[in-house]
Amino acid sequence: MISPHAIIEEGAVIGKDVSIGHFSIIGKDVKIGDGTKVGPHVTVTGHTSIGKNNQIFQYASVGEAPQSTSYRNEPTELRIGDNNIIRECCTLHTGTVDGGGVTKIGDDNFLMAYVHIAHDCFLGNKIIFANGSSLAGHVIVDDHVIFGGFTLIHQFCKIGAHVMTGIGAVSFKDIPPYLKVAGNTARPYGINVKGLQRRGFDEVAISALKQAYRTLYRSQLSFMDAIGEIKKLADDDSNVKKFADFLVNSERGVVR
Repeated sequence: MISPHAIIEEGAVIGKDVSIGHFSIIGKDVKIGDGTKVGPHVTVTGHTSIGKNNQIFQYASVGEAPQSTSYRNEPTELRIGDNNIIRECCTLHTGTVDGGGVTKIGDDNFLMAYVHIAHDCFLGNKIIFANGSSLAGHVIVDDHVIFGGFTLIHQFCKIGAHVMTGIGAVSFKDIPPYLKVAGNTARPYGINVKGLQRRGFDEVAISALKQAYRTLYRSQLSFMDAIGEIKKLADDDSNVKKFADFLVNSERGVVR
């Protein structure tokens, strides 16, 4: 299951039932978990750990040094969880010392071709990146986010759970959970109702989130006054509380 034309450097740790395709290169500080499939012409380097049952397609570059002027060849890390699909020509970089030293990708994520995950990003689970989507450094993405093709996210932004972006969206701000956003620069277009319905949210939960959305974006209240009103709604709904907490903790400001 490991091609004789692959290069596996001494020190690499390869789990059970791992396949590695022709002309792929696995660095000495790499760990690959059981059942992971690495296609042909893949480079996995750096201090990179990959979990179980991942699929990495041809020409992906996994664990390369970060594109950061602060990087000085420190042994920073890339950690990838289980059951991820990483398609052709994706680039996933290790962290920087200033950013905590780790780039982390969770479980069950789907990265389509030419996706870029920069240094010190933290990704949750069940995230979909359509082709050409890119995260700059230090971006945090919560679970169940869907990035439309060629979405671009500025460094240090936070993306809440269940967000969906339109094709070519560009965001310089945090995106609160449950929203649909689109455009350059990204603007909100309501609650991601279809996505929430597919994940089992009932009409009561969705209605509460719609009310929170209207309070923030349609009431003409100031940002802080809107947060105060949303906090009142959050007393009876955990999803609205998550929405309110995101707004309170945003450091870059949120899309408006």
